Amino acid sequence: MNCIIVDDETAARTIVSHLCNQVDSLQVMDEFPNAMQAIKFLNKNDVDLIFLDIHMPDFTGFDFIDTLKDPPKIVLTTSDKNFAIEAFEYDCIIDYLVKPITLPRFLKAVQKVENAATAPTSITAAATPSGQADTVSEKEMYVNIDRRLIKIEFEKVYLIEAKGDYILIKTEDKNYTVHSTLKKIEEKLPVSLFLKVHRSFIINITKIVDIEDNSVLIARDVIPISRSNRPELMKRLNLL
Repeated sequence: MNCIIVDDETAARTIVSHLCNQVDSLQVMDEFPNAMQAIKFLNKNDVDLIFLDIHMPDFTGFDFIDTLKDPPKIVLTTSDKNFAIEAFEYDCIIDYLVKPITLPRFLKAVQKVENAATAPTSITAAATPSGQADTVSEKEMYVNIDRRLIKIEFEKVYLIEAKGDYILIKTEDKNYTVHSTLKKIEEKLPVSLFLKVHRSFIINITKIVDIEDNSVLIARDVIPISRSNRPELMKRLNLL
């Protein structure tokens, strides 16, 4: 993967460059002390990955991302853990590394990038600061609620309902209202557990109580099944 490093500190760029040199799949094309120089480079060159500092004079890392029409994958590098929530809002941000960056943590970030590149429709783990637990994409996800990242275990979710610009996630323990779309969350759900049965509903098929005609009972909720989605639901059931 071709990559560039954007950081206003010379020492920080040197460290990230050194880490990149220890990974055969990474090729550092250039380094930049500010966002403007990096933008000029990107206008003429394609890169696969950017190692990007958040705190830079005049232009923050997030300002830089906002200027890019089609940003490549990005790994944030920073001394500040407090921007993890904001980073979560950007689909292009794959990971969030807190300085000083260790080689094992750096290698894990590169692996996340490679996984995202080879499986673009699979779940991408949410960016988490070094030292905190990484999300396990097949078991859980994180949602942004009131500027807090809340962990939700997939196996506890039984129903997701579209409500305008929001979705309602119902779990065994609690319900969560999240600013998102049904389509976006569907891409992050393991297909082994979840199925969209109606334009407004996604269900956990392991939580089905019974099915009658064109409706399904999930916990205490009766959910309609659209005619187009019913055949797929029948295929997924272990029918006797």
